[in-house]
Amino acid sequence: MCSEHNRESRRGHATLVGVIRVGLTGGMGAGKSTVAKTFVDRGAYLIDADKVAREVVAAGTPGLAELAQAFGEDIIGPDGELDRPALAVRAFADDESRATLNSITHPLIGARTNELLSAAPADAIVVQDIPLLVENHTAPFFHAVVMVNADVELRVHRLVTSRGLDEADARARIAAQATEEQRRAVADAWLDNSGTEIDLTRRAIDLWDQRLVPYEVNVRTGVVAKPVPELIAADPNPAALPSRLTNRLWAVAGEKASAVEVAAADPIPELRITARDEQAAAELPDLLCAGGFPPEGDGTFAAADPGRPARVSIVAP
Repeated sequence: MCSEHNRESRRGHATLVGVIRVGLTGGMGAGKSTVAKTFVDRGAYLIDADKVAREVVAAGTPGLAELAQAFGEDIIGPDGELDRPALAVRAFADDESRATLNSITHPLIGARTNELLSAAPADAIVVQDIPLLVENHTAPFFHAVVMVNADVELRVHRLVTSRGLDEADARARIAAQATEEQRRAVADAWLDNSGTEIDLTRRAIDLWDQRLVPYEVNVRTGVVAKPVPELIAADPNPAALPSRLTNRLWAVAGEKASAVEVAAADPIPELRITARDEQAAAELPDLLCAGGFPPEGDGTFAAADPGRPARVSIVAP
């Protein structure tokens, strides 16, 4: 079991015991919104990154005032809202302007996201809908990453017929996003949306019921998962599993680790964390437990995710 101190003292943190964070992403037209709605219907606590980004620069906010000071008052429309095309002309004119934009918006988005995380129920499955999760290299900071995917031609068709985009524009936007190979490298679960919306909804429900709910219970109770062969077999990129686990453990351990190494990759990945010092070695067990790797016994830890088996050991300095 994870320590009670850790349960009570890490509200809102990425490694909060009892809350698992699921990164939901996918390319334009893949069907991510359908999955997000399905998860919410099953009880997910949703944080929509696009919605947060709009909220922090809405009319009358300090964020909008900062943007106006940096880029001019005429980026505010007659209705008091941000004129996004006008902002884009100035903010993306050069690297310095883009950096100024990011220096204003990113801290505001981060602060608002942390507020929403802090408000999550103690047994929540927090689903963070993030379109550019792969591009922003944030996958390791989630207990699990769910990818929604569809063939490029199908996605182009959906964008043209459902969203009214010009075909050339749709193709250009898709080409500017992560490739399928890049998505498979970080995905823990893959939801194919080449069929109907009903098909996708059923797949999302199965993933929620069979994997995400047990995962949350295991993290909250500090229990190692019993691996489910069907879930393991569905891994979108088994060869990338050791790398995904390594990156996840670096995100969980942070500065308390001086090294994270793969000791064995088959049949179950075994990883070793070298603690930076004695104090870090004493704190790492709680971080691992909250991060999805509760104690297994004999000083080792193992995955709480029934679809991603792993064992972890801590090496004292």
